[in-house]
Amino acid sequence: QVRLVESGGGLVQPGGSLRLSCAASGSIFSITDMGWYRQAPGKRRDFVARISRSGSTNYEDSVKGRFTISRDNNQNTLYLQMNSLKPEDTAVYYCFGNSPQGSYWGQGTQVTVSS
Repeated sequence: QVRLVESGGGLVQPGGSLRLSCAASGSIFSITDMGWYRQAPGKRRDFVARISRSGSTNYEDSVKGRFTISRDNNQNTLYLQMNSLKPEDTAVYYCFGNSPQGSYWGQGTQVTVSS
């Protein structure tokens, strides 16, 4: 089993920045790729960003140029650097990891962008 724990969410003003972290533990050798989804109240859970074990990345169009996904393999931690935040970025952000045995999810961390 794999355990994923997010942290770093909070309240930030429009135009501000926030960095989310996701700590992975357990059978992390089986993980092929990791990333982030987000879900606003009353909306579907939407893809945000993904990074493969080789380091290749992809992003949802609305966050390109503003968000950066990265990883620290030595510390088994995934990051999402969020800049130029907008009110529409407000959501619960979930970390995920994929493996041949299935997908794993964190508990989510709340990000609120408001003045």
